[in-house]
Amino acid sequence: MKFLYDLFPLLLFFAAFKFYDIYVATAVAIAASFLQTGLFWLKHRRFETMHLITLTVIGVFGGLTLALHDDTFIKWKPTLVYWILAALMLASQWFGKKTIIERMMSAQVTLPTPVWKRLNLSWGIFFTVLGAVNIYVAFFYGLDLDADTRRSIWVNFKVFGLLGLTLLFVVGQAFFMARHMQHKPENGESAVDRTAK
Repeated sequence: MKFLYDLFPLLLFFAAFKFYDIYVATAVAIAASFLQTGLFWLKHRRFETMHLITLTVIGVFGGLTLALHDDTFIKWKPTLVYWILAALMLASQWFGKKTIIERMMSAQVTLPTPVWKRLNLSWGIFFTVLGAVNIYVAFFYGLDLDADTRRSIWVNFKVFGLLGLTLLFVVGQAFFMARHMQHKPENGESAVDRTAK
């Protein structure tokens, strides 16, 4: 359910683009992000970092898209969100007691510290690559095609391509984590410490 809740601004953006155009879709995405963040705060009395990052970037770059009637800015939005996340993840490799991934998941999963570090580093690299791929598709792919076709390709890639790549990466990470999970035996013995390979 939370997965769908996190995706609903993206899905509304896609629907609005298909029925109208990139500018209506941008306005819808801005409104949906404000609504998403506000509803989350009303329910939990706190903000989620991902929602705030997305809201800030889409507010600024979506606003510029609408004000200047130039879709260049909204095309940069996924890259900036991914690169902000990558910077936070990579910085947490060296600053703080725990990496971001460990802080997010350690309540549910027990892993050795080197494994948390590898997971965190791989997410940082993955987000960096996704940001670069978005730039390629948005600005360099299909230069021989007309602007409307290229815009449509980018929107489809943003919704299905980036999401699909992320889901595949999550599955791969789940298999990696499963190999290194620490289990506490029921008889009270100490946990098995599987070191990172």
